[in-house]
Amino acid sequence: MRNFLLGGVCAFALMGSVGLFAAPNKVGALQNSDTYKQLNLFGEIFERVRNDYYKETKDEQLMENAINGMLSSLDPYSIYMPPRSFQEARVQTRGEFGGLGLEVTMESGLVKVVSPIDDTPAQRAGLLPGDLITHLDGEPVLGKTLQEAIEKMRGTPNSKIVLTIRRGSDASAKPLDVSVIRAVIKTRVVRSRREGDVAYLRVSSFNEHTTQDMNAAIEKLKTEIGPELKGYVIDLRDNPGGLLDQAISVADAFLNQGEIVSTRSLRSNADEGQRYNAKRGDVTDGKPIAVLINGGSASASEIVAGALQDHRRAVLVGNTTFGKGLVQTMIPLGEFGGMKLTTAGYFTPSGRSIDKTGITPDVEVWSDRDRQIAAALKARRELNGQREADEEPAAKPGETAPAPAPAPAPNTSAKPGEGPDVVLQSALELLRSPPKPTAKK
Repeated sequence: MRNFLLGGVCAFALMGSVGLFAAPNKVGALQNSDTYKQLNLFGEIFERVRNDYYKETKDEQLMENAINGMLSSLDPYSIYMPPRSFQEARVQTRGEFGGLGLEVTMESGLVKVVSPIDDTPAQRAGLLPGDLITHLDGEPVLGKTLQEAIEKMRGTPNSKIVLTIRRGSDASAKPLDVSVIRAVIKTRVVRSRREGDVAYLRVSSFNEHTTQDMNAAIEKLKTEIGPELKGYVIDLRDNPGGLLDQAISVADAFLNQGEIVSTRSLRSNADEGQRYNAKRGDVTDGKPIAVLINGGSASASEIVAGALQDHRRAVLVGNTTFGKGLVQTMIPLGEFGGMKLTTAGYFTPSGRSIDKTGITPDVEVWSDRDRQIAAALKARRELNGQREADEEPAAKPGETAPAPAPAPAPNTSAKPGEGPDVVLQSALELLRSPPKPTAKK
């Protein structure tokens, strides 16, 4: 029914006619008369452009741009996807797609990096969450839709593209040109290893295989480490998100009961939303868990972190997450492709909204790379007039970064999952510390 209604609106706009709609009742007519006038106005402008614009135009391109303009005015995440792009987006959730390996959104007319995906050309080239892409092969991004920019970044494997990026809060800083070699991206979303008596699992995104791969890795580590297993580290740093059902099932794997996440619409006529609850069964057998987060942890990874934190099932280590707490629904539009539309907001079990505020860790630890990410995200929020979350201590006059937080180890590995780093070391120490005695009542 939804597809039919959308198709009807598009046809109406093209023809500039109300004949496609059933006659409304008197109340409906009063409520919708202004909308009909605006749609007639659109039809008139469409005809003027196609007949009188000084250059030849294509009807298909005009309509696509009009649709994209409507969706991009709503939020940075709602987009229209032509047939090829929609199919590629569906393939991406299955774990294999072509391109650079970036999760991106649109901000102030530029492409903003949410997070590079592990072991992809984008990550190897050094792109960071919060980077703004201003040019693609010297061509300005400003004026393009997000989908047009994404299609420009895609191409033949082994071909090169130069991204011009703006990083951090200094507007006068010289832009960086970063060369990236395109590749077929095959995402291995779960990596695991033994850290002595602790099981380490790196979850880089949420696709159709995430829960299955994670559970298999946990069982393998249980066998390898044996009875001395102290606990688990779940590394969600730079995880840009993915499928909602996979985020729910990953959180469910560690919980025996209770709410995992709820989704709610802010529309006045909306229902109460939907709640997702855990089923009995903890794949870790109740062992302690530490979850690593940073400014590149977004969307589905924030759902997992928030649920485990609210249920006191895990201690969160690192720094405040990205703050993408909006639900996007993929809506097929038949031969026209599809759209990604924001349909609700995410809320943690305690009722916290994730959007723009993110998830705050229980134990704050910073790596050098995390500081770069946080500075870039902070600058972007300030430019957009958004209320800042208190992600890090205020800098003193003359400082460009906050004073370093105490760290248990000097190693500051630039990438999570490539050996010991200050955040991981802090989590390992927490898991290995004997539990503190609680006062008897």
